[in-house]
Amino acid sequence: MSLFNMPLIIQDTAAVEGDMGMLWMLLSGILVFFMQAGFTLVESGMTRSKNAVNIAMKNLLDICVGSLTYWFVGYSLMYGDTSNGWFFWSGLMQGEGADLFFQTMFAATAATIVSGAIAGRTKYTTYIIFSIVMTAIIYPISGGWQWQGSGWLTELGFIDFAGSSIVHSVGGWAALVAAIMVGPRIGKFVDGKVLPIPGHNQILATLGVFILWLGWFGFNGGSQLAWGGDDAVGASTVVLITNLAAAAGALGALVTSWIWMGKPNLSQTLNGALAGLVSITAGCGNMTDGGAVLAGLIGGVIVVFSIEFIEKKLKVDDAIGAVSVHGVVGAWGTLVIGLWGVDGDTGIGLFNGGGAGQLGSQAIGVLAYAAWAIVLSAIVFGILKKTLGLRVTEEEEIQGLDISEHGSIAYPGKRQRELDNE
Repeated sequence: MSLFNMPLIIQDTAAVEGDMGMLWMLLSGILVFFMQAGFTLVESGMTRSKNAVNIAMKNLLDICVGSLTYWFVGYSLMYGDTSNGWFFWSGLMQGEGADLFFQTMFAATAATIVSGAIAGRTKYTTYIIFSIVMTAIIYPISGGWQWQGSGWLTELGFIDFAGSSIVHSVGGWAALVAAIMVGPRIGKFVDGKVLPIPGHNQILATLGVFILWLGWFGFNGGSQLAWGGDDAVGASTVVLITNLAAAAGALGALVTSWIWMGKPNLSQTLNGALAGLVSITAGCGNMTDGGAVLAGLIGGVIVVFSIEFIEKKLKVDDAIGAVSVHGVVGAWGTLVIGLWGVDGDTGIGLFNGGGAGQLGSQAIGVLAYAAWAIVLSAIVFGILKKTLGLRVTEEEEIQGLDISEHGSIAYPGKRQRELDNE
């Protein structure tokens, strides 16, 4: 082969890798889009059947609103120019192609996390407004702190590869504020006791978790943002590590619930799988196989105790455990990088020779995202509570939001088992 042809070959290779990278991001974005179906099934399956249409309407709303608001203003607030590393802007309707599509799916995910926590008692109009604010302002501004490339957390050395804090904790802490301000479902806390309100279809919830697990391969793997050569190896490793952490998280929750409750609990195990996924989302590009398994396993244990603590000690009614899965475990998944994360073959964590510096950076990021999400969500929900109101009437809640808010039901006809259950 002539040396004169080498530059041409290099150019052709770069072009192919660029096209493959775009295709990988596009396919990954499609997988993340499919996660909305998973959230719909998980949230509806873990709550009462009389609110299933409402859950479906909220998840459909999130993808519609998120697609438009993030295209119109959110992308620019997240990836625009900056002079201070805190706020970003480059004009309206920025972003294009696979990149905009992929990033849009993340914005919709952040909004959807709030939906399940406040299921069964929240006005649909209230949720519409919060979904707009979340995808247009709350998520994009804070996301730019690290992902824009010159944000203040990037300069600090903070790592969040695919969004344990940027996406999941922001959504989780917003869900906590929402659940507190909306208040518990009728019959959840009676005379100081916590009464279970079982979901109507655990099989739907299980299917939803499998769909989310599948979608997460695009969520984390696509965050490599490229394909070809080292990027192909990196993205493939991210997908492998993501799967290991999810499996470990499910087993961690299974064993913990078995010991804690006397029997292996399905809903806790499902949340454990999601916790394993959230646990590795920040560190999937900075973790060994063994480190990922341990991170996911601990995440699965944490989520069981967190759900119990938030419900029984704090008396906060989180209908599906969203605060624990996304908020609490999202913080864990971010911090664990500072404990045994790696940068290639070099340990950067406290326990593998990296010192405490990375842990400090991770802790600052965790606190920053928690404070931002809590304060902004409190302001938005506070305004909504004073104006439109947050929750439906007692009569409407008892009747079910499907009828009161949408005038339809998911399962026509009477079912004796449902009547007994509710």
